[in-house]
Amino acid sequence: MSGQPQAHVLVVDDDDRLRRLLQRYLAENGFRVTMAETAADARSKMRSVQPDLLVLDVSMPGETGLDLTESMRREKSDIPILLLTARGAPEDRIAGFEAGADDYLGKPFDPYELVLRIRAMLRRVTTVAEPPGIVQLGTLTFDIERGELVGNEGIVHLTGGEAALLGLLARTPGEVLSREGIGQSLGMDEAGERAIDVQVTRLRRKLEVDPREPRFLHTVRGRGYVLKPGT
Repeated sequence: MSGQPQAHVLVVDDDDRLRRLLQRYLAENGFRVTMAETAADARSKMRSVQPDLLVLDVSMPGETGLDLTESMRREKSDIPILLLTARGAPEDRIAGFEAGADDYLGKPFDPYELVLRIRAMLRRVTTVAEPPGIVQLGTLTFDIERGELVGNEGIVHLTGGEAALLGLLARTPGEVLSREGIGQSLGMDEAGERAIDVQVTRLRRKLEVDPREPRFLHTVRGRGYVLKPGT
């Protein structure tokens, strides 16, 4: 793999010991690593570097990881974000996904699990574009190759997780995909099924005129989700 560029990971955590550990471990596993101590420090670093992925602690002093995630999504950033937190309750995970995170890992964790999750997230971003095609969703068009949703007013911002999910559904229009199958295809863990529900809710807000009465992205009770393109 020596001919391939290294993925660049920005780690944001106020725990100096953990930052040093992750910097060493991620570098040993083939990543370029930039470290930041606070959300403000991360913003400053991102003015001069373009990371491929953020590893972001939730409980930082001042602007929290959730705050930074929500702010970046409002600013239309589609950088994949993995949240780290000592709080692993389901409602905390859902709050992270609702803020726009793509994955969530509770502390303490095995550093190798973090590496595997980072690789899976980067794979989802790069494979979202596999095979080419255009899907029509009312006034919107989704380019599977580019992972790009476009409407009358231009590009509709999608996070990496949203684009990956929509790309997966768009490759099999009319076919019901189970939550378990979607989670496996997108490299999610067991908690990923709840995350999929959150991503579907977020996607409907962008795809549907009335998200409560979806035309395109349907729930099939007891089975999963299906995308039904149309004009």
